[in-house]
Amino acid sequence: MTEPRRVVVTGATGLIGTRLCQILAQRGYHVTVFSRNPATAVQRVPAAHDYIAWTAAPQPAWVQALDGAYGVVHLAGASIFGKRWDEAYKTELRTSRIETTSGLVQAMQGLHHPPTVFISGSAVGYYGARDDTLLDETASSARNDFLSQLCVEWEAAAQPAADQGIRTVLLRTGIVLDPDEGALAQMKLPFTLFAGGPILPGTQWISWIHLADQVGIILHALEHGQVQGAVNATAPAPQRNRDFMATLGKVLGSPAWLPVPDFSLRLLLGEFADALVTGQRVLPRRIHDAGYTFQFPELEPALRDLLKR
Repeated sequence: MTEPRRVVVTGATGLIGTRLCQILAQRGYHVTVFSRNPATAVQRVPAAHDYIAWTAAPQPAWVQALDGAYGVVHLAGASIFGKRWDEAYKTELRTSRIETTSGLVQAMQGLHHPPTVFISGSAVGYYGARDDTLLDETASSARNDFLSQLCVEWEAAAQPAADQGIRTVLLRTGIVLDPDEGALAQMKLPFTLFAGGPILPGTQWISWIHLADQVGIILHALEHGQVQGAVNATAPAPQRNRDFMATLGKVLGSPAWLPVPDFSLRLLLGEFADALVTGQRVLPRRIHDAGYTFQFPELEPALRDLLKR
């Protein structure tokens, strides 16, 4: 009887990681969680087999746990949403991504049996503010805002793993939709008060993805050896902000009538507002070509599934 494949997951207590670990365990994988707080991870991710204290700098206990693992899925990083981007928080966004990625890659370079596949988080913010341009994985980064520069450096920190011969996937994730956490949870609140509407100018693109497809793409990347390099984790039907909000209002039975001016967002959120008033029109070409079939390729069915409407 063969032993189950072992997969190490960082960021396992987050929105994506929690669901991913559950599905991995259901599929028979041996899930090892790297966490800064293993006690919390035990509560949030009960399906895992091992919970190991993790730090950005390599330490013998967690480095040893990488040796012989089939895959590493690196999802750790301070949340993009929900906080004002002042200089202190921008530093946290950088260090929680770049330093942890560098530490994992450094640790893998010294292993006798390094992982077969390394899936490292990134975001569609990599492309920068790009108006109506259709963007697949061959598009370059505009490097025209904080988030695009952050993603460039984040991906660069993972590149030495690929240079070592580890199949490396750079997961450029869009807006992950879940009713209880993340962007959708914040978007729907004004609609419950009949005060929902687009974020001006309203023409900016939202490259979104249902949580089930986000996890599905990660699993597909783990299990299909032809998937490597940059992979856009977005649904194939990006929406303009005004159309997204109109569809959300339709599903919730509340009109999208009250626009949100960009200056008020800038006062509230600082530089994070740039990520909301600009956007990217992203297509998931590489994962489509690798044979992945989306469960929720269109927005309205995705929202109805998530919101049970």
